[in-house]
Amino acid sequence: MDEPDIEARVAQFQATFDAIRKEMHKVIVGQEEVVERVLTAVVAGGHVLLEGVPGLGKTVLVKTLGQVLDLSFSRIQFTPDLMPADICGTNIVVEDGGLRGFQFQPGPIFAHFVLADEINRATPKTQSALLEAMQERSVTVAGVVRQLSEPFFVMATQNPIEMEGTYPLPEAQVDRFLFKLIVAFPNVPQLVSILSRTTAGTDVTLEKTADGRAILQMRRLSREVLLSDAVAEYVARLISATHPDHPDAPSSVKQFVRYGSSPRGAQSVVVAAKVHALRQGRFNVACEDVRAVAVPALRHRIIRSFEGEAEGVSTDTLVGEIVKDLDRVAAAR
Repeated sequence: MDEPDIEARVAQFQATFDAIRKEMHKVIVGQEEVVERVLTAVVAGGHVLLEGVPGLGKTVLVKTLGQVLDLSFSRIQFTPDLMPADICGTNIVVEDGGLRGFQFQPGPIFAHFVLADEINRATPKTQSALLEAMQERSVTVAGVVRQLSEPFFVMATQNPIEMEGTYPLPEAQVDRFLFKLIVAFPNVPQLVSILSRTTAGTDVTLEKTADGRAILQMRRLSREVLLSDAVAEYVARLISATHPDHPDAPSSVKQFVRYGSSPRGAQSVVVAAKVHALRQGRFNVACEDVRAVAVPALRHRIIRSFEGEAEGVSTDTLVGEIVKDLDRVAAAR
Protein backbone atom coordinates (compact mmCIF):
# COMPACT_ATOMS: atom_id res chain seq x y z
CA MET A 1 0.00 0.00 0.00
CA ASP A 2 1.59 3.31 -1.04
CA GLU A 3 1.74 6.42 1.12
CA PRO A 4 -0.89 8.55 -0.72
CA ASP A 5 -3.38 5.69 -0.54
CA ILE A 6 -2.80 5.31 3.20
CA GLU A 7 -3.25 9.04 3.77
CA ALA A 8 -6.48 9.08 1.78
CA ARG A 9 -7.92 6.11 3.69
CA VAL A 10 -6.96 7.61 7.04
CA ALA A 11 -8.55 10.94 6.06
CA GLN A 12 -11.73 9.13 4.99
CA PHE A 13 -11.76 7.25 8.30
CA GLN A 14 -11.50 10.50 10.25
CA ALA A 15 -14.22 12.17 8.17
CA THR A 16 -16.68 9.29 8.60
CA PHE A 17 -15.99 8.95 12.33
CA ASP A 18 -16.47 12.68 12.90
CA ALA A 19 -19.66 12.75 10.83
CA ILE A 20 -21.18 9.92 12.89
CA ARG A 21 -20.17 11.59 16.16
CA LYS A 22 -21.54 14.98 15.06
CA GLU A 23 -24.86 13.46 14.01
CA MET A 24 -25.24 11.63 17.32
CA HIS A 25 -24.74 14.86 19.25
CA LYS A 26 -27.89 16.21 17.63
CA VAL A 27 -29.65 14.00 20.18
CA ILE A 28 -27.04 13.27 22.85
CA VAL A 29 -26.26 16.23 25.12
CA GLY A 30 -22.73 16.27 26.50
CA GLN A 31 -21.17 12.84 27.17
CA GLU A 32 -18.50 13.54 24.55
CA GLU A 33 -16.12 10.94 25.94
CA VAL A 34 -18.83 8.28 26.19
CA VAL A 35 -19.92 8.83 22.56
CA GLU A 36 -16.29 8.77 21.41
CA ARG A 37 -15.60 5.52 23.28
CA VAL A 38 -18.77 3.83 22.05
CA LEU A 39 -17.90 4.64 18.42
CA THR A 40 -14.36 3.42 19.02
CA ALA A 41 -15.72 0.10 20.28
CA VAL A 42 -18.08 -0.28 17.31
CA VAL A 43 -15.24 0.28 14.85
CA ALA A 44 -12.87 -1.98 16.81
CA GLY A 45 -15.47 -4.76 16.87
CA GLY A 46 -15.90 -4.81 20.64
CA HIS A 47 -18.75 -4.41 23.10
CA VAL A 48 -19.36 -1.79 25.77
CA LEU A 49 -20.55 -1.98 29.36
CA LEU A 50 -22.12 1.27 30.57
CA GLU A 51 -22.59 1.95 34.24
CA GLY A 52 -24.76 4.71 35.63
CA VAL A 53 -27.98 5.36 37.49
CA PRO A 54 -31.23 5.06 35.49
CA GLY A 55 -32.38 7.98 33.38
CA LEU A 56 -29.07 9.22 31.97
CA GLY A 57 -29.90 8.46 28.32
CA LYS A 58 -28.07 5.15 27.90
CA THR A 59 -30.95 3.68 25.88
CA VAL A 60 -31.18 6.80 23.72
CA LEU A 61 -27.45 6.55 23.00
CA VAL A 62 -27.49 3.10 21.41
CA LYS A 63 -30.81 3.71 19.66
CA THR A 64 -29.43 6.89 18.13
CA LEU A 65 -26.32 5.01 17.03
CA GLY A 66 -28.48 2.47 15.18
CA GLN A 67 -30.42 5.24 13.44
CA VAL A 68 -27.34 7.17 12.36
CA LEU A 69 -25.70 4.01 10.98
CA ASP A 70 -28.90 2.71 9.34
CA LEU A 71 -28.63 -0.63 11.12
CA SER A 72 -31.14 -2.76 13.00
CA PHE A 73 -31.60 -2.18 16.71
CA SER A 74 -33.19 -4.24 19.46
CA ARG A 75 -33.55 -3.77 23.18
CA ILE A 76 -33.62 -6.50 25.82
CA GLN A 77 -34.88 -5.48 29.24
CA PHE A 78 -33.19 -7.77 31.73
CA THR A 79 -35.38 -8.83 34.63
CA PRO A 80 -35.07 -11.62 37.24
CA ASP A 81 -37.52 -13.83 35.32
CA LEU A 82 -35.85 -13.42 31.89
CA MET A 83 -34.83 -16.76 30.35
CA PRO A 84 -32.03 -17.54 27.85
CA ALA A 85 -34.63 -18.45 25.20
CA ASP A 86 -36.06 -14.93 25.54
CA ILE A 87 -32.71 -13.65 24.26
CA CYS A 88 -31.59 -16.19 21.68
CA GLY A 89 -34.94 -17.43 20.39
CA THR A 90 -36.59 -20.82 20.34
CA ASN A 91 -38.21 -23.43 18.10
CA ILE A 92 -41.98 -23.18 17.85
CA VAL A 93 -44.49 -25.65 16.42
CA VAL A 94 -46.06 -24.53 13.13
CA GLU A 95 -48.60 -26.22 10.88
CA ASP A 96 -48.32 -26.12 7.09
CA GLY A 97 -50.67 -28.09 4.88
CA GLY A 98 -51.77 -30.30 7.72
CA LEU A 99 -48.20 -31.13 8.67
CA ARG A 100 -46.65 -29.97 11.88
CA GLY A 101 -43.01 -29.09 12.33
CA PHE A 102 -40.61 -26.89 14.20
CA GLN A 103 -39.67 -23.44 13.03
CA PHE A 104 -37.02 -21.24 14.58
CA GLN A 105 -38.31 -17.98 16.02
CA PRO A 106 -35.29 -15.66 16.36
CA GLY A 107 -34.87 -13.68 19.55
CA PRO A 108 -33.88 -10.04 19.93
CA ILE A 109 -30.19 -10.94 19.82
CA PHE A 110 -30.54 -11.11 16.02
CA ALA A 111 -29.87 -7.43 15.35
CA HIS A 112 -26.84 -5.32 14.53
CA PHE A 113 -27.06 -3.23 17.71
CA VAL A 114 -28.38 -4.87 20.86
CA LEU A 115 -29.05 -2.96 24.05
CA ALA A 116 -28.92 -5.24 27.08
CA ASP A 117 -30.64 -2.90 29.51
CA GLU A 118 -29.93 -3.34 33.24
CA ILE A 119 -28.08 -6.58 32.56
CA ASN A 120 -27.25 -7.14 36.21
CA ARG A 121 -30.93 -7.42 37.16
CA ALA A 122 -31.10 -10.88 35.56
CA THR A 123 -29.77 -14.08 37.07
CA PRO A 124 -26.25 -15.27 36.16
CA LYS A 125 -27.73 -18.10 34.03
CA THR A 126 -29.48 -15.61 31.79
CA GLN A 127 -26.51 -13.26 31.74
CA SER A 128 -24.35 -16.09 30.42
CA ALA A 129 -26.67 -16.50 27.41
CA LEU A 130 -24.92 -13.48 25.93
CA LEU A 131 -21.44 -15.02 26.17
CA GLU A 132 -21.48 -17.02 22.93
CA ALA A 133 -23.15 -14.21 21.01
CA MET A 134 -20.61 -11.64 22.20
CA GLN A 135 -17.54 -13.78 21.64
CA GLU A 136 -18.43 -16.02 18.70
CA ARG A 137 -21.00 -13.83 16.92
CA SER A 138 -23.34 -16.82 16.89
CA VAL A 139 -25.95 -18.54 19.04
CA THR A 140 -26.74 -22.22 19.44
CA VAL A 141 -30.37 -23.24 19.80
CA ALA A 142 -31.37 -26.91 19.86
CA GLY A 143 -27.92 -27.91 18.66
CA VAL A 144 -27.99 -25.64 15.60
CA VAL A 145 -25.43 -22.81 15.34
CA ARG A 146 -26.86 -19.64 13.84
CA GLN A 147 -24.60 -16.79 12.78
CA LEU A 148 -25.35 -13.19 13.70
CA SER A 149 -25.16 -10.33 11.22
CA GLU A 150 -22.08 -8.11 11.13
CA PRO A 151 -21.44 -5.59 12.44
CA PHE A 152 -22.73 -6.93 15.75
CA PHE A 153 -22.48 -4.75 18.82
CA VAL A 154 -23.76 -5.25 22.35
CA MET A 155 -24.06 -2.32 24.69
CA ALA A 156 -25.02 -3.47 28.15
CA THR A 157 -26.09 -1.11 30.88
CA GLN A 158 -25.82 -1.93 34.54
CA ASN A 159 -26.94 -0.14 37.65
CA PRO A 160 -24.40 0.41 40.43
CA ILE A 161 -24.07 -2.91 42.25
CA GLU A 162 -25.21 -1.46 45.57
CA MET A 163 -28.68 -0.75 44.17
CA GLU A 164 -31.61 -3.00 45.07
CA GLY A 165 -32.22 -6.16 43.01
CA THR A 166 -28.87 -6.47 41.24
CA TYR A 167 -26.60 -9.46 40.64
CA PRO A 168 -22.85 -9.14 40.08
CA LEU A 169 -21.78 -9.96 36.52
CA PRO A 170 -19.54 -13.04 36.17
CA GLU A 171 -15.89 -12.13 35.56
CA ALA A 172 -15.87 -14.21 32.35
CA GLN A 173 -18.69 -12.12 30.94
CA VAL A 174 -17.27 -8.78 32.06
CA ASP A 175 -14.02 -9.70 30.29
CA ARG A 176 -15.91 -9.89 26.97
CA PHE A 177 -16.51 -6.14 27.00
CA LEU A 178 -13.93 -4.03 25.22
CA PHE A 179 -14.70 -0.97 27.36
CA LYS A 180 -16.46 -0.21 30.59
CA LEU A 181 -17.71 3.37 30.56
CA ILE A 182 -19.04 5.41 33.45
CA VAL A 183 -21.96 7.68 32.52
CA ALA A 184 -21.75 10.77 34.68
CA PHE A 185 -24.69 12.89 35.76
CA PRO A 186 -25.03 15.98 33.52
CA ASN A 187 -24.04 19.40 34.80
CA VAL A 188 -26.53 22.25 35.07
CA PRO A 189 -26.11 23.69 31.51
CA GLN A 190 -26.34 20.18 30.02
CA LEU A 191 -29.45 19.44 32.08
CA VAL A 192 -31.05 22.68 30.84
CA SER A 193 -30.29 21.65 27.25
CA ILE A 194 -31.76 18.19 27.86
CA LEU A 195 -34.97 19.71 29.20
CA SER A 196 -35.33 22.07 26.25
CA ARG A 197 -34.77 19.26 23.74
CA THR A 198 -36.99 16.64 25.33
CA THR A 199 -39.98 18.69 26.47
CA ALA A 200 -40.59 20.88 23.42
CA GLY A 201 -42.50 18.25 21.45
CA THR A 202 -40.19 18.44 18.41
CA ASP A 203 -38.37 15.49 16.87
CA VAL A 204 -34.78 15.63 15.64
CA THR A 205 -34.23 14.31 12.12
CA LEU A 206 -31.09 12.20 11.92
CA GLU A 207 -29.23 11.60 8.67
CA LYS A 208 -27.97 8.15 7.75
CA THR A 209 -24.26 8.85 7.95
CA ALA A 210 -22.84 5.38 7.32
CA ASP A 211 -23.93 1.78 6.88
CA GLY A 212 -22.69 -1.61 7.99
CA ARG A 213 -20.35 -1.92 5.03
CA ALA A 214 -18.65 1.38 5.89
CA ILE A 215 -18.19 0.29 9.52
CA LEU A 216 -16.63 -3.01 8.44
CA GLN A 217 -14.28 -1.16 6.07
CA MET A 218 -13.22 1.12 8.92
CA ARG A 219 -12.65 -1.96 11.09
CA ARG A 220 -10.47 -3.60 8.46
CA LEU A 221 -8.40 -0.44 8.12
CA SER A 222 -7.93 -0.22 11.88
CA ARG A 223 -6.59 -3.77 12.01
CA GLU A 224 -3.98 -2.83 9.41
CA VAL A 225 -2.54 -0.05 11.60
CA LEU A 226 1.10 -0.78 12.38
CA LEU A 227 2.12 -1.91 15.86
CA SER A 228 5.85 -1.79 16.59
CA ASP A 229 7.58 -4.30 18.84
CA ALA A 230 8.35 -1.51 21.30
CA VAL A 231 4.70 -0.51 21.69
CA ALA A 232 3.62 -4.17 21.89
CA GLU A 233 6.13 -4.63 24.72
CA TYR A 234 4.73 -1.51 26.41
CA VAL A 235 1.25 -3.09 26.33
CA ALA A 236 2.60 -6.40 27.63
CA ARG A 237 4.33 -4.64 30.54
CA LEU A 238 1.14 -2.69 31.26
CA ILE A 239 -0.95 -5.86 31.50
CA SER A 240 1.67 -7.73 33.49
CA ALA A 241 1.86 -4.88 36.01
CA THR A 242 -1.84 -5.33 36.84
CA HIS A 243 -0.99 -8.64 38.55
CA PRO A 244 0.01 -8.31 42.22
CA ASP A 245 2.48 -11.22 42.05
CA HIS A 246 4.44 -9.70 39.14
CA PRO A 247 7.77 -8.07 40.04
CA ASP A 248 6.97 -4.96 37.95
CA ALA A 249 3.65 -4.33 39.73
CA PRO A 250 3.60 -1.06 41.70
CA SER A 251 3.08 -1.20 45.44
CA SER A 252 -0.56 -0.09 45.17
CA VAL A 253 -1.35 -3.07 42.92
CA LYS A 254 0.37 -5.50 45.28
CA GLN A 255 -1.63 -4.10 48.17
CA PHE A 256 -5.08 -3.54 46.67
CA VAL A 257 -5.45 -6.01 43.75
CA ARG A 258 -6.43 -9.66 43.94
CA TYR A 259 -6.44 -10.55 40.20
CA GLY A 260 -5.07 -8.62 37.22
CA SER A 261 -6.15 -8.37 33.61
CA SER A 262 -6.38 -11.34 31.27
CA PRO A 263 -4.57 -11.49 27.89
CA ARG A 264 -7.88 -10.42 26.36
CA GLY A 265 -7.29 -7.10 28.09
CA ALA A 266 -4.06 -6.68 26.13
CA GLN A 267 -5.90 -7.42 22.88
CA SER A 268 -8.57 -4.88 23.78
CA VAL A 269 -5.98 -2.21 24.50
CA VAL A 270 -4.27 -2.79 21.15
CA VAL A 271 -7.37 -2.79 18.93
CA ALA A 272 -8.73 0.29 20.68
CA ALA A 273 -5.35 2.05 20.44
CA LYS A 274 -5.29 1.37 16.69
CA VAL A 275 -8.62 3.15 16.28
CA HIS A 276 -7.37 6.00 18.44
CA ALA A 277 -4.26 6.31 16.25
CA LEU A 278 -6.41 6.65 13.14
CA ARG A 279 -8.48 9.31 14.90
CA GLN A 280 -5.22 11.25 15.34
CA GLY A 281 -4.35 10.83 11.66
CA ARG A 282 -1.59 8.25 12.18
CA PHE A 283 -1.15 4.78 10.70
CA ASN A 284 0.95 3.50 13.58
CA VAL A 285 0.22 2.97 17.26
CA ALA A 286 2.13 5.10 19.74
CA CYS A 287 2.37 4.74 23.50
CA GLU A 288 0.13 7.80 23.82
CA ASP A 289 -2.66 5.86 22.10
CA VAL A 290 -2.25 3.06 24.64
CA ARG A 291 -2.44 5.55 27.51
CA ALA A 292 -5.60 7.09 26.03
CA VAL A 293 -7.54 3.80 26.08
CA ALA A 294 -5.95 2.04 29.07
CA VAL A 295 -8.48 3.08 31.72
CA PRO A 296 -11.75 2.20 29.89
CA ALA A 297 -10.19 -1.03 28.57
CA LEU A 298 -8.84 -2.24 31.93
CA ARG A 299 -10.99 -0.76 34.71
CA HIS A 300 -13.36 -3.77 34.65
CA ARG A 301 -10.61 -6.38 34.29
CA ILE A 302 -8.86 -5.66 37.58
CA ILE A 303 -10.37 -7.38 40.62
CA ARG A 304 -9.65 -5.54 43.82
CA SER A 305 -8.76 -7.30 47.04
CA PHE A 306 -10.86 -6.98 50.17
CA GLU A 307 -8.51 -4.26 51.38
CA GLY A 308 -8.84 -2.40 48.10
CA GLU A 309 -12.63 -2.46 48.31
CA ALA A 310 -12.59 -1.44 51.98
CA GLU A 311 -10.26 1.49 51.25
CA GLY A 312 -12.38 2.55 48.27
CA VAL A 313 -9.44 2.48 45.85
CA SER A 314 -10.83 2.69 42.30
CA THR A 315 -9.45 0.62 39.47
CA ASP A 316 -9.15 3.84 37.46
CA THR A 317 -6.63 5.11 40.00
CA LEU A 318 -4.74 1.82 39.90
CA VAL A 319 -4.48 1.82 36.09
CA GLY A 320 -3.30 5.43 36.19
CA GLU A 321 -0.58 4.58 38.70
CA ILE A 322 0.56 1.62 36.60
CA VAL A 323 0.90 3.84 33.53
CA LYS A 324 2.83 6.48 35.47
CA ASP A 325 5.14 3.82 36.88
CA LEU A 326 5.78 2.38 33.40
CA ASP A 327 6.60 5.80 31.99
CA ARG A 328 8.89 6.60 34.92
CA VAL A 329 10.83 3.35 34.42
CA ALA A 330 11.02 3.96 30.67
CA ALA A 331 12.33 7.49 31.18
CA ALA A 332 15.00 6.23 33.58
CA ARG A 333 16.43 3.80 31.03
